[in-house]
Amino acid sequence: MSDDTATPVWLTGQELTIDEVERVARRGARVELDRGAVAGMVAARQIVERYLADGRPAYGLTTGLGAQVVNRLPADTLAEFSRQTVLGRANAVGPPLPTEVVRAAMLVRANGLAHGGAGASPALAQALVELLERGVHPVVPSIGSVGAGDICVLAHVGLVVIGEGEAELGGTVLPGGHALAEAGLAPLELAPKDGLALISSNAVSAAWAALALVDGLAALEMAHVAAALSMEGFRASLTPIDERVAAARPAPGQAASAAALRRLLAGGSLAASAEGRRLQDPLSFRCVSQVHGSLATALELLRSALEPELNGAGDNPLVLREADAIVSTGNFLVPALGLAADAVALGLAQVSSLTAARVARLLSEPLTGLPQNLAPTGATGAGMAPLLKVADALATEIVHGAAPATLATGVWASTIEDADTGAPLATGRLSNLLARFRLLTALELVVAAQAVGLAGVETLGAGTSAAYAAVRELAEPLTADRPLGADVERVAAELERVLEAATARRE
Repeated sequence: MSDDTATPVWLTGQELTIDEVERVARRGARVELDRGAVAGMVAARQIVERYLADGRPAYGLTTGLGAQVVNRLPADTLAEFSRQTVLGRANAVGPPLPTEVVRAAMLVRANGLAHGGAGASPALAQALVELLERGVHPVVPSIGSVGAGDICVLAHVGLVVIGEGEAELGGTVLPGGHALAEAGLAPLELAPKDGLALISSNAVSAAWAALALVDGLAALEMAHVAAALSMEGFRASLTPIDERVAAARPAPGQAASAAALRRLLAGGSLAASAEGRRLQDPLSFRCVSQVHGSLATALELLRSALEPELNGAGDNPLVLREADAIVSTGNFLVPALGLAADAVALGLAQVSSLTAARVARLLSEPLTGLPQNLAPTGATGAGMAPLLKVADALATEIVHGAAPATLATGVWASTIEDADTGAPLATGRLSNLLARFRLLTALELVVAAQAVGLAGVETLGAGTSAAYAAVRELAEPLTADRPLGADVERVAAELERVLEAATARRE
């Protein structure tokens, strides 16, 4: 764990950041409930208690759920109904969610409860915080939500909260009750409405999205580094990333991406001449800033759609403290989050296609003036030609995996729940696409480094020079045919090191 794990993440219900989600999910940062948030939850809970005392109708509190809303519940069954709400909806199936996603989801839901709109008992938010602090990670099947509340998935977190289900503790999967006991915790007795408050949230979708946004922003920076090194090896013209070019038609993200490339290339002989070897290069070199800028724009769209999910009240029903009321809402539907995640996937697909195209161009002797397939001078072997098949396979996976998830429609419960968003599929699949893109970026770096070496570039840019050195520590130049997949895997495993070296030097 890094040093910042000792600094707690305070949950106020309104200030959780994407960086904090990543720190808790992946690095085990401490979590604390803010006192003001607890006071707000107490005030919201008092409204719930008044509704109960007065016998006033409230969805999921004094009535059934979904189509059962027409049924009033006897007062002496409300606490048990809260427990049954969890037990009856823990129906997700499929491979379990990664631990980091489960941790992120518990954090997001705890912060949502801290907002106060759920009207949950403060003890429920504290229970989620304690699971995080003690490393008790519910085993949560991944399939069961359509983006209208991750109810059937989050219910598996609820199972462990009440001592049921299964949880991982210290690398061992145990029955939920046993895991709690081993961690020094006890099952929580749910109060009326607590069961619904725990599971009626898009916390899993938001968790996937937050981690994907962190990884997507890093992937964009890595893509800049790989493209810049390819430009060095291709000896491309840099006029397309001239700031005056971007200013002439200021497309979203283009100017920032062009500036990032210029910083990486600054100080090198290519940047000094700017014009390269050819009057006009292939589009995969000429249009990098436009395509990368589009991905940057999609990532910012995802950020804007995600932040309300991290710090808002997506509850139904919603407790309005100022109005002393509990009202029905549609805040659990997250079409913007799904659409934004789809946009990121499509943007990543375009960047991937451009990456694979650059790899192909680097292997072409007529275009580069370098040995065919970047084979060592005088060699008659395959050189790096087989890597083009790998690049194409990776790009194909990404492109086909980016098909919009939000176009899907599904079967709907009774006559009430007749809308969905596809958000869980849209956000969840990004991690797989980003993993493939990581390999594709590493592959481009390996090929670009070979091109740079064969081209005998006089002086590399500050950033590209550092990236080249970092790649060469992980993958030696190709001097005779050998398996190259291991080189790509090593660079992929150390991409952060390559990125850190390049960005530290590019200024």
